[in-house]
Amino acid sequence: MMQKRWRRLLAVFLASMLVLGACGGRDDDDGDAAPPDDDTPTDTADNGDDTDDTDDTDDTEPPGDPEPAPGFDGETIRLGVLTPTSGTVAVIGNPLTAGNQAYVDYLNEELGGIAGQYPVELVVEDSAYDPTTAGQRYAAISDDVVAFVQILGTPVVNALLPDLIEDNVIAGPASLDSAWIREPNLMPIGGPYQVQAINAVDWYFSQPENEGQVLCTLASDDEYGDTGVAGVEFAADNLGIDIAVQAEYPAPSPTRPAQTFESQIGQLEGGDCDVIFFVATPTDTAPLNTVLTENTDYNPTVLGQSPSWLGLFAGFEYLQENFFLASEGTNYGDESVPGMAELVRIKETYAPEQEPDLYFNFGYLQAMAMHQILEEAVARGDLSRDGMVDAMENVGTLSFDGVFGDYEYGPADERQPPTSSSFFRPDPDSPMGLDLVERDYEADYVGDFTFE
Repeated sequence: MMQKRWRRLLAVFLASMLVLGACGGRDDDDGDAAPPDDDTPTDTADNGDDTDDTDDTDDTEPPGDPEPAPGFDGETIRLGVLTPTSGTVAVIGNPLTAGNQAYVDYLNEELGGIAGQYPVELVVEDSAYDPTTAGQRYAAISDDVVAFVQILGTPVVNALLPDLIEDNVIAGPASLDSAWIREPNLMPIGGPYQVQAINAVDWYFSQPENEGQVLCTLASDDEYGDTGVAGVEFAADNLGIDIAVQAEYPAPSPTRPAQTFESQIGQLEGGDCDVIFFVATPTDTAPLNTVLTENTDYNPTVLGQSPSWLGLFAGFEYLQENFFLASEGTNYGDESVPGMAELVRIKETYAPEQEPDLYFNFGYLQAMAMHQILEEAVARGDLSRDGMVDAMENVGTLSFDGVFGDYEYGPADERQPPTSSSFFRPDPDSPMGLDLVERDYEADYVGDFTFE
């Protein structure tokens, strides 16, 4: 798909060169051009009536170079990043931003920037995973960027969404809430959290050995927690099973004390829960492992959403035996997938110190998506706020060469995200600490979920 897109952009470029060449020809006609052939029909020879004139020449003017706009000085395109580079969620924010940066470095170094002439620069601000702080940092840089390639966190994106709409700025949420799909100013990628949850529950209960097990949830008490629970409830309704216990815990924040999960595990154990769908960030996966390791009488299976994972967890014995991760794509380094082979090459070239990491991959793919939209905007000659929204609506299919599923773009109410998920289990000998169990699984009814 990427090749198709490059071919289209090349065609636009060649068409522009042909038109410029034709303009040069008209200049020649003013002086050195040969006289017209006597057999060549002219307006005069026709009948002098211009209304009968038919001209096959396409009079459409090619778009010119984009004019300077917020975040674009005519030479360099600046993109914002609002992410926690400090605090507990920096374990996600830092590798995500490293993925953004590695792709941008590749874009500038090997492709010469957008359209081969406009280098891209990132402007990174620390959100501390706090909506108030994120709002302050947004206000500080929003007039100096073309768009935001990354804003991390469902609560943060929700807090900034009114400003993004009012300013007509587009942004890539580093969050997979399905609510982003219908937001015209957001650039979501990947299958939504709700899809991960639906597919994970369906896949787990499709295994004959799991029939009749008791399903429960353990989720943070915020919008992010709600996303996973919504998917589990949808799957349970379709499978005709009950959710015995829906436990919650305080969402991460700069002021929250360390989470222990003792009361929640007591609640889940009391409900005889065999399998727990866990909606969390990595901050809370380690203490969950601790309490389950210490409670030797209770050994539930844990199904985690993609943001619950860090590679170091592969060394936790309890998780090795009792944990599955719902995510997307394939094993790190799987060279049978062209996009993965290229991701590995670019990481090793531009971020050699970076360990293989799930969040690095996501940041890389966010920058890849923004690259495709910026190419569309430049091809249309408009890097303004309105031009970026138009480009996003007209870019067609965003392709990730198999690392993530393709995402059908268009007007927000017509977007179609990928709806398959892959499942991994901990493996300390694998890059990212994960080994693929099943790829591209899709529940029969996942397409019935309404993306709002």
